[in-house]
Amino acid sequence: MHLNPKVKQPVTHYLSDIENVHLIDPLGYPEFLWLMSKAFLILTDSGGIQEEAPSLNIPVLVMRDTTEREEAILAGTAKLVGTRMEEIVKETALLLDSSTEYASMSSIENPFGDGEASKEILKILRD
Repeated sequence: MHLNPKVKQPVTHYLSDIENVHLIDPLGYPEFLWLMSKAFLILTDSGGIQEEAPSLNIPVLVMRDTTEREEAILAGTAKLVGTRMEEIVKETALLLDSSTEYASMSSIENPFGDGEASKEILKILRD
């Protein structure tokens, strides 16, 4: 959960009594990546997560009306679902219920790179 009280309070109010929802404090980066890797799908408004989740082959539903990560939307690894509950629920249900839709989003190459840039840079510097 975000530490900002304006975010934390409503999240706690609406979700704290749901048995299969676990509200946790922010994690360190390695722990967060591990937890993200265990997700079936990710709903977020974070730009960074829109970049990282495709490397894990996890579909991302972006709960915003716009994003500066257009590459993810255009590639199909993420989908803008806006902020309306009805649309968020509809798109989440689609990914949960349709193995075809899920496979189409989770099998796309990460548009932000393959994670090998540092190796390529090192090779260039050595050469």
